[in-house]
Order: sequence, then C-alpha cells, then structure tokens
Amino acid sequence: MLDAASLLALRNLPLVARLIADGAQAGLHPSRQRGAGLEFSQYRPYQPGDDLRRLDWRLAARSDRYYLRESDVDTRLTVRLVLDASASMNHLDAQGVSKLAYARLLLAGLAYVAQQQGDAVGLFILHGAGLHSIAPRADTSQLPRLYHALTAATGTGTLPTDAATIGPLLRRQGSTLTVVVSDLYDLDEASPLERLLTQLRAAGGDVVALHLLAPNEITLDYPAAATLEDLETGQRLQLDPAQRPLYQEQLQAWLRRTEQAVRGHGLDYHRLLTDEPPGQALRTVLRRRQGQPA
Repeated sequence: MLDAASLLALRNLPLVARLIADGAQAGLHPSRQRGAGLEFSQYRPYQPGDDLRRLDWRLAARSDRYYLRESDVDTRLTVRLVLDASASMNHLDAQGVSKLAYARLLLAGLAYVAQQQGDAVGLFILHGAGLHSIAPRADTSQLPRLYHALTAATGTGTLPTDAATIGPLLRRQGSTLTVVVSDLYDLDEASPLERLLTQLRAAGGDVVALHLLAPNEITLDYPAAATLEDLETGQRLQLDPAQRPLYQEQLQAWLRRTEQAVRGHGLDYHRLLTDEPPGQALRTVLRRRQGQPA
C-alpha cells in the first residue's frame, strides 16, 4: 500500500480515494442482510417458528415442500464525515505530511466506500471561522463536492464553540454513522471538542473517533536546539533534550486519558499514525467495526 506522502504526490483526490478504498477491502457495514425485505434473494426451507406469511404457497403446491422467500433488506446509512480543520492539524510529520492532509485522505476514502455501498454521505468541516457543511446525499454528484471541499480545507484557529454553529451536525437522518477525524488536541472537560463529542453522542447513532498523531509528536525527534510552537496559541518553548523521558511519560498519560474520555462517551476510538499507509489504517478501522481481524 502507498504511504500518505506518495498518495499526496499524485495530486488527484478522486483517484487516491479509490486506491485507499481498494486497500481497505472492507465496507462501513454489511451491504445486505437476509430478511423480509422487498427485493427477492433466495428460497430456504421452512423451519418451525418461521413466519408463515413468508411461505411460498405456489411452490409448496407444486413440490409438496415448504420454502420461505428471503429478500435483501436495505441496510444503508447516513454517513457524516467530520473533519477537524483547526490550526493544530497543520502539524507536519518527518515526511512533510500534515495531520490535516492525512485526514483528507482518510475521509476521501471513507466517502468513496460509503458511495459504493449506496449510503448518503455528507461532510462537516470544523475550523476557526465556523462550520462548512455539505448535507448528506446519495446522488452521483456528491463525491466531487466532497473532494473539492476536502481539497480546499485549510487548518485555521480553534474549533467553534457555540451550539448554533455546530447545529447542522447534530441533526440525525435515520440510521447514522458519524466519523470524526481529529488530533483531539486540548481535549478536556471544558473544551469545545469535549462538548461536541457529548452532543454527537446525545444526538444518537454510531460515532467513531479517529485520533490522528504524527510519529514525531510521540518521539519528540527534533534537533537539540529546536524551538517548538503551539500552532493554535503561538506559545513557544525551547526544546530541552533531557526532558524527553518526562515528556513521553506525560504524553502516554494524556493518550490514556483521551482514549478513556472518548470511550466514556460511548464512542468507538481508533488511534492512527500518519506514517501508516491510509489504506491499511482504514482497513483496520473498518474490519474492527465489522468484528473481523484487522
């Protein structure tokens, strides 16, 4: 599978989305289930306790055997893709791939998978200026809209805080799957992100949080004389190599707290690193959702 840097070098998001979806080799949900739907699929022998209304009496009259008509039950979803486009997502890994760019690849692949399964898919981009939303639709012209919006998205400011701004994101449409891609920066009890996760869970439906990290955030692999800058506050800090062990200890504690906080809201949680091929990362997430080995 191609890594994120190679995929971004193609400069063709529609093509990249297909490559990532092919690498994932899994769907957001089983596309069909057997049951009492509208579209005929197959016969199966009658078993005690089955609904007699589904017996094919004409076939019974001809064969003197009892069979039920099984149909395909529509299991389509409304898929809402949420992109954290705050300034912290501009952080670059060692290959020059930003968390925002990696998130674009993941969401483009997810949009393609959803469209292939006949799901209505929409996009919600949270950034310093507010919320840019494309309402979920299942028509063939939806993907170009999403790709264009993802390509144009830039990381600015902090996440919006007011309920009126994020209101469109909290409106459900039937069976809903919401996928939030974020670095979960500054997640605490009073943060906008924590309130958003609380509201998403309260709105109902399945919610999945994909937590993006760059490897150099974990290792702090920078030159000894490096100066680090908070991309959202502008605060600067001179790197002290002797403090790396303490930093990594505190980081691991933060990661544990963050995962516990997300799962505590009843959300599905997956931590992803930007050096992992996006197709492989997406395959792991989707297969775990379906209870399959990654």
